[in-house]
Amino acid sequence: MYAIIEDSGQQFKVCEGDTLQVDLRPLEEGQSQIEFDRVLLVSGDGKVQVGTPLVKGAKVVAEVLVGLSAGPKLYHWDFRRRKSSRRKIGHRQKYVRVRISKIVA
Repeated sequence: MYAIIEDSGQQFKVCEGDTLQVDLRPLEEGQSQIEFDRVLLVSGDGKVQVGTPLVKGAKVVAEVLVGLSAGPKLYHWDFRRRKSSRRKIGHRQKYVRVRISKIVA
């Protein structure tokens, strides 16, 4: 069984037991589960449910593995010719690592 979920403008194809990184969100102290209710498609047992745009009553439950992790360092250069102006900007995106525990259709 697998599902396609939407989170923060990104779509993820998930199965039970998969681990993935989603954008950082505020978590309460001791919160160990995240619920994704924006499910676009659920497939399993030989049938496919496609949402218009969401599948009603479907959700994906995930357990939090790491509360905060950072992605790779990304660099951006600003350069203007003739002005002797250069600037290097770095950025690391913050993520939450989760493991998919249950898909409810």
